[in-house]
Amino acid sequence: MFYVAVDIRKDSPTFGEWTGIILSEENQRQLWIPEGFAHGFLTLSDSADFFYKVTDYYAPSAERGIIWNDPDIAIDWHGIARPVLSAKDADGLSLRAADIF
Repeated sequence: MFYVAVDIRKDSPTFGEWTGIILSEENQRQLWIPEGFAHGFLTLSDSADFFYKVTDYYAPSAERGIIWNDPDIAIDWHGIARPVLSAKDADGLSLRAADIF
């Protein structure tokens, strides 16, 4: 999968910038996402098993979403123009309208 992190810390010099990495069974890489970053992924295969480690209990009421194709962030999603999105992901806000740190 292609995993992306976006800096949403408003006072950060890298606010709104993104980085991405391929995570796979072959490369066995992991990615740590610090607080203050939005994150998402694109599955590049027919299926994927994904495991998260988190620093606190899951709280659905604390979830937020930024739309995958926000032009201010301009993530290169490996040439995928129309990914299949969950309803939650399809309802994401622009970075300008989203809750940020």
